[in-house]
Amino acid sequence: MPGALTSPPKPAASRGRAGTKPAQSPAPRTPLPTPPLVPAAEPAGQGEAPPVWTEVLDRALRARLARGTGGLSPAALVGAWMDWAAHLAWAPGLRLRLADHALRRGYDLAAYAAGRAVGAELPPPFPPDPRDGRFGHEGWRRPPFDLFQQSFLAAETWWREATTGLRGVTRQHEDAVAFAARQILDTLSPSNLPWANPEVIECTMTDGGANLVRGFLNWADDAARLMDGRGPAGTEDFAVGRNLAVTPGQVVFRNALIELIQYTPQTDQVRPEPVLIVPAWIMKYYILDLSPGRSLIEYLVRQGHTVFAISWRNPGPADRNLGLDDYRTLGVMAALDAIGTICGEKRKVHALGYCLGGTLLSIAAAAMARDGDDRLATLTLLAAQTDFEEAGELMLFINEAQVAFLEDMMWASGTLGSEQMSGTFQILRSNDLIWSRLVREYMLGERQPMNDLMAWNADGTRMPYRMHSEYLRGLFLHNDLAEGRHRVGGRPVALNDIRVPIFALGTEWDHVAPWRSVYKIHLLADAEVTFLLTTGGHNAGIVSPPGHPHRRFRVAERPHGANYRDPETWLAHTPPREGSWWPEWAGWLAAQSGSLTAPPPMGAPERGLPPLEPAPGQYVRAA
Repeated sequence: MPGALTSPPKPAASRGRAGTKPAQSPAPRTPLPTPPLVPAAEPAGQGEAPPVWTEVLDRALRARLARGTGGLSPAALVGAWMDWAAHLAWAPGLRLRLADHALRRGYDLAAYAAGRAVGAELPPPFPPDPRDGRFGHEGWRRPPFDLFQQSFLAAETWWREATTGLRGVTRQHEDAVAFAARQILDTLSPSNLPWANPEVIECTMTDGGANLVRGFLNWADDAARLMDGRGPAGTEDFAVGRNLAVTPGQVVFRNALIELIQYTPQTDQVRPEPVLIVPAWIMKYYILDLSPGRSLIEYLVRQGHTVFAISWRNPGPADRNLGLDDYRTLGVMAALDAIGTICGEKRKVHALGYCLGGTLLSIAAAAMARDGDDRLATLTLLAAQTDFEEAGELMLFINEAQVAFLEDMMWASGTLGSEQMSGTFQILRSNDLIWSRLVREYMLGERQPMNDLMAWNADGTRMPYRMHSEYLRGLFLHNDLAEGRHRVGGRPVALNDIRVPIFALGTEWDHVAPWRSVYKIHLLADAEVTFLLTTGGHNAGIVSPPGHPHRRFRVAERPHGANYRDPETWLAHTPPREGSWWPEWAGWLAAQSGSLTAPPPMGAPERGLPPLEPAPGQYVRAA
């Protein structure tokens, strides 16, 4: 049954490094009953249902196609293109305007080329984006490379105009066509061609071609690692339990889905309210416990908090029927029960959720508020969305056609693999994560040094078929949580039932949970909300220890009952502060806590929860 606990499995051998398979995975648990492979068919014709095998055939075909497209639905892309093309065909005025723009840009480019041919110093008519690192080298400002660059940027500018602002095209289709055009153009960038990139030419001349030899060896090493299932180069220098996830603690509870880690106190006295950390199961929990000095968990413990963290088990095909509510009951609620056993039933808990873990925690908090469960003291949501109407560039991949395509791919395998998820995130930032890396490592022959965050990012996880389908359909596609339709225990939950103080954090350059989407918690929760906006992206913005250079943040509190301010007004009236957000949040947490007291015991042996093994436990080591 979904809520049944299993006996602790035997210890598994450590992987020894992030991203590699263990010698032995945790003991298997009894999987949930698997539903029929296909839904009941609708009656057809003379009241006869079509044979089940026809649906199996269709889904198997789409699943095989999905493996070749990386999970992107051709039907979704074709539908977006046809919407754009059909509206463009019926817009002769726009086509004339685009032709005029092409002529004007051609003239500007020709005038610039003529001036540069006679040695004139002219400002480029199409200046590159300062954030675009492809054209940062000085050589791009010398002929003929400046003409290569300007021709490419002129084409990029024209296509941006051609794919946006077309009256009648749906917003999602417009974004998808513009995104596809950008991906094609990025592929054709002159920076990707060794004979057109001045930095590569200069390096080749200086090194006598040794850079290309190093680049070939880098490519060969990457290809071998990919075929062998090993992590990227450099991950062997990082090991869970050796220099990652090393904050001292004990696994004090284990069930079919989670290990609950209690961290050893590092102060003589602690705050009476323990902290529960709910990470996303799309990632390993130790992004919040990276190397010493860069661990949020370590920082919390040293600030005098009793910290518990959930470590999710990496699901396999047998777990295909695990649903979103199983993650709530076996995860958040089971952890709260265990914490109550250890720290005392009357102790309230500061709960923190990161990314998808924050969304799940919000669902659990709303259900608890509805049912009169008052065990939460506060709620902290890090880069966690509760309204998915404006969920950023990920919405490019979320419509009925795309979700059905992904469902068929997961139906065949039982899970969504980490390679599909990481591939999607890389495409969203293809300039930085794909093309710039290829130029640096394969043409310049330079390996980017591996760090703890990169090693963690290579340590992928999977998501069960049923859970991810429920998440994509219910939350992303239909926005059920924000609109009061998401059901827990057969009844809907509403976020405005939450009354405990909320600390919500967004990051400025987040492609996964855009900060304006995270900000919508102001509209949904009837509670005091403190919102903090920090520099960085979805992951790097969270890993922001004190002393981290070039960090700043903005923070403001909306008292309970105060009027709403839209995000642009909030941004204009909230000045930036220099430094890490960690001390700001720690101060807020301390203000919501009671007086210092003696630390609780590690586990509760007398109540059936003895420490099982040292942190980080077994589940985090499972591939």
